[in-house]
Order: sequence, then structure tokens, then C-alpha cells
Amino acid sequence: MTSPTERSIPELFGDAMAQLAKLVGNEFALARAEISEKAAQVGRAAAMIGAGAVLMIPALVVLPIAAATALIKSGFSDPVAYLCAGGGAAIIAATLIAVGLNRLSGDGMKPSITLQQVEKDKMAARELVR
Repeated sequence: MTSPTERSIPELFGDAMAQLAKLVGNEFALARAEISEKAAQVGRAAAMIGAGAVLMIPALVVLPIAAATALIKSGFSDPVAYLCAGGGAAIIAATLIAVGLNRLSGDGMKPSITLQQVEKDKMAARELVR
């Protein structure tokens, strides 16, 4: 068996390729873990969208009627009171849905940690080849 200082170029190259293969395997494991985390984030965002949609239905029925009744009692005409109340409920529901959709943006879902690590690994592989 040769000592580490007496290793041949093919042995060194073989070790480097084995290290590179292990590195690529680790990158895939990191990507899987990050994608799993992003999938959980998608699930939570979808739950918020669903909650917003479910809450929108009674909000568009009950709260605007109560608000419109209060506006009518304070002197507004019936159509104006109902329009104001319905518009307010729609704005709240749209805000909830927009927050959920914003959490699903492309930048938020990008596996940035994996991409940064791959860039570092590319630089390390280039140094190894030199």
C-alpha cells in the first residue's frame, strides 16, 4: 500500500471523482429536504387561501347586512349602505386571498439554499481540477 504522499495521479483522480459523487449525492439530499420544506410552505399558503375563501362567504352575507343596517339607521339610503358594506367585505376577503397568493410567489419557492451550495460546489470542483 502506498503512502498518501506517494499516490499516483489515477488514484488521486479516482478519489476526487469519488468525493465529487458524494458531493452530488449530498446536494440531491439537500435539494430534497428544501423542496419538502417548500411543499409544506405551499400547503400552509393553500390553507390560508382556503380559509380566506371560506370566511368570505359568510362575510359577504352577514357582516355587510349588519353594516348596511347601521348605515341606513344613520341616514344613508338603502343602496348606498349596501354598496359600502359589501365593498368592505370584499376588500377584506381579497386581502386574505392576496396574502396567500403572495406566499406562493416564485422567489419564495425557489430552493435558494441548494442553489447557493451548488455554486460553491462548482467553484470547489473547478479548483480541484486545476
